[in-house]
Amino acid sequence: MQARQKSEQIADLPEFKPAWWLKNCHLQTIMAKYLAPKQPLPHSTELLALPDGDELMLCFGQTPPAKAQALVVLLHGLEGNIHSHYVRGMLHSLQQQGFAAVLMHFRGCHGQANKLPRAYHSGDTEDLRFVLHTLKARYPNLPLAAVGFSLGGNVLMKYCGETAKQCPLYAAAAVSAPLQLSASADRINRGFSKVYQRYLLNRLKATMQRKLDHYTDFPLAIKADDIQRLQSIREFDQQLTAPLHGFTDAEDYYRRSSAKAYLRTIARPHLLIHAKDDPFLAAEAIPTADELGPYSRLLLSEHGGHVGFVSGAIPGQPRYWLDQVIPAFFQQHLP
Repeated sequence: MQARQKSEQIADLPEFKPAWWLKNCHLQTIMAKYLAPKQPLPHSTELLALPDGDELMLCFGQTPPAKAQALVVLLHGLEGNIHSHYVRGMLHSLQQQGFAAVLMHFRGCHGQANKLPRAYHSGDTEDLRFVLHTLKARYPNLPLAAVGFSLGGNVLMKYCGETAKQCPLYAAAAVSAPLQLSASADRINRGFSKVYQRYLLNRLKATMQRKLDHYTDFPLAIKADDIQRLQSIREFDQQLTAPLHGFTDAEDYYRRSSAKAYLRTIARPHLLIHAKDDPFLAAEAIPTADELGPYSRLLLSEHGGHVGFVSGAIPGQPRYWLDQVIPAFFQQHLP
């Protein structure tokens, strides 16, 4: 395990040691989902009205914020939701360790189409900004932290960099974040990784089809057959994500939304977790020492896959390292 810390000295975090029976990156990525225990779902949900007339869903855990040492906001990955195994595991683990937790669904990810034609994307930080300010106003004396997975990790790091010293979080963590979007879009379009791309692309197509069915005045001149012909994430971003959200093209979207360039301006302790064998991400997504800021800590492992990081000595009895290391990091930095 490689780790870099350029800020204050703190206690070591537990090192990731992959299960000997799950060392392969695809096993780590795929079996992390199917081996995960069925943790309890959150206690309550809230549809939060957004300033532009849209809405998103918050899912709160069972620990009341008023009785917690801090409130942690979770950001899921592309087309994720409250049923994603990594979300359920992290919610459960945080609550077991004295935190309150809430999942912020990105627009349209809670099972129903959002109210506007626009969706969400890897660089969209405005909804997170609004959610955090809303929570801070409700719980002014409760420390806030956040953890983002994959796309959610890129959004979180970009937000932290944009807000710098004004960031309302005391700490943040990003897992398997595509901090360099263009190279990662190319990476997932090669070899066995195309299997993951096909799965995600089909979900994106279904979401966009619901929008076409819902809006008679959809702002883009695109038809259902055009969407179904798209063969890659990059093509989807070129034809839909970019024009729908004000970017010139996919490359403009990737350039302006990648969080890697924001790391050096982050002014809060933040943990970056990556695996070298991640089948979703290009090597360029992993920051170098010169790209890290003074508050960065990088945990880089040889194995782990994409949002996998499953350990355990006994086959069929996994231990989820992320559920240990991220709450420990937040504990270390409690104000």
